[in-house]
Amino acid sequence: MASVARPERAGQNRGVYVSTEIIAIVVSSAGVVVTVGVALFAGLAWVVRRIDAVESKLTTRIDAVEDKLVERIDAMGRELTEVKVSVARWEGPRPRLILGG
Repeated sequence: MASVARPERAGQNRGVYVSTEIIAIVVSSAGVVVTVGVALFAGLAWVVRRIDAVESKLTTRIDAVEDKLVERIDAMGRELTEVKVSVARWEGPRPRLILGG
């Protein structure tokens, strides 16, 4: 039997069912997605590093301010106690409700 050559179809491009332009578009789109993903990851990593640095500086400052405030509050507490004692001495003893007699 004689072999009959089959003519190529215009849409098949030698066995490839997708045109080379479509393959190029898909590959370049994947490249863009990967590039944007890597850029977002790098940007987020930079932001996290920056936030950690700022957080450590703020922690140091807050601890210093907290120590000062604790000292000031303790000093105010001592001063308030002294004022209470002074007022109590100035007013004298409290009158008693039941008089002994």
